Amino acid sequence: MSYQNYRPRGFNIIPPVVKNLLIINGLFFMATVFLPQWNLIHTLGLHPFESPLFKPYQLVTHFFMHGGLLHIALNMFVLWMFGAGMENFWGPKKFLFYYIFTALGAATLHLGVLEWELHSAMSSLSEDQIGLVMREGANAMLTNQNFIDPQLANLNYLLNAPTVGASGAVFGILLAFGMTFPNTMLLLFFVFPIKAKYAVVGIIIYELVRGIQNAPGDNVAHFAHLGGALFGYFLVRYWNNNRYRYR
Repeated sequence: MSYQNYRPRGFNIIPPVVKNLLIINGLFFMATVFLPQWNLIHTLGLHPFESPLFKPYQLVTHFFMHGGLLHIALNMFVLWMFGAGMENFWGPKKFLFYYIFTALGAATLHLGVLEWELHSAMSSLSEDQIGLVMREGANAMLTNQNFIDPQLANLNYLLNAPTVGASGAVFGILLAFGMTFPNTMLLLFFVFPIKAKYAVVGIIIYELVRGIQNAPGDNVAHFAHLGGALFGYFLVRYWNNNRYRYR
């Protein structure tokens, strides 16, 4: 089967896992919008292990949450556009495993980088200052407030700001598509034709540069995106190297 022979023509032929993921993500987003008193972004979003807001279930629930309409619209569009092809190529069970695996891989790399950033932020603060953030930071963040001191504010943001989104799994899907159908032509910005393999490499390089830059005010979890692509790369390579063993 080649992707060139597969063209989704409507919602009815979207494969079952992609279809259900679209629905579940949509329901979570609607709950966030219409039930603001539940504060689902903080409850279900992912926090670092040191945060008083961290709960183990957040490792899964965070990738069904989104921070805004544009955020969920972009992720779900890519999930539909490329995920449908990959699910039809792999089958639903394999695709679902890949989706969850890359989402958890994204969280793993993101939390690892976050641990390093937390250590760096704490190294320039006194124990009293760190204790203050630990005691009062979570309540401040829950009420959309933060410390006036920029160092305390940065530590509190790293510690208690939630991470949400399916972007890690989406980047894993993009990576899988580029590896599986490398010469498929895509329209960059719906105008410029480019092969899938080059588009994926360009996106990954962009995310790596932005992640290293760590520009002030950039609230995008670039290393989560890279984590999804990285874990996806190793899984696709493993499957490709072992595909004949199970026949």
